[in-house]
Amino acid sequence: MSGDKRSTITHVLLTRIAHQNEGRLKRPLTLDLSFRIDGHIRHVFNPRIWESAYNKHDNVFRLSIEVTVKAGRAKLLLTKLTRKAALFWTRNPKITSRIWVYITSDDTPFYPNSVEEAKSLLFDFDRRIHVDTSNLGAGNHLLCAQVIASWESHHYTERSEITAVSNTIKVDIED
Repeated sequence: MSGDKRSTITHVLLTRIAHQNEGRLKRPLTLDLSFRIDGHIRHVFNPRIWESAYNKHDNVFRLSIEVTVKAGRAKLLLTKLTRKAALFWTRNPKITSRIWVYITSDDTPFYPNSVEEAKSLLFDFDRRIHVDTSNLGAGNHLLCAQVIASWESHHYTERSEITAVSNTIKVDIED
């Protein structure tokens, strides 16, 4: 394990999805937001650490994400996302580890087949969001997304909060 215990939010990308009748005043705007969490927390999320944590009754890792879409200083959308990783004892002959993980995203459980799939399910995000434009007037607006990710202290990591800002996109709202 490396000495650097920092985690970061990387590859934060906000893109507009064009639909018919979008870009009009009081019509929702559809955007795609993607990002990933890299660094220490992703590195330590592995079967060796899972077993050690499980033996210390540290069985659930919860990742809280807050996304704010802004036009200048005006907040157009604030949404919260949660992902959980639950550790459990498995006797599945296809899994080489005694302790495995399932990931819950948007209240849907996923049983990954590999460590890399587990990391991707927990730490990679690709979200379609709908933004209410009724607070915006007609004209050009610059939008960006701020992402805040946090988790509590565990056997393998300290409590952390990390932040990143997406690229800026230009949106033209018509009357």
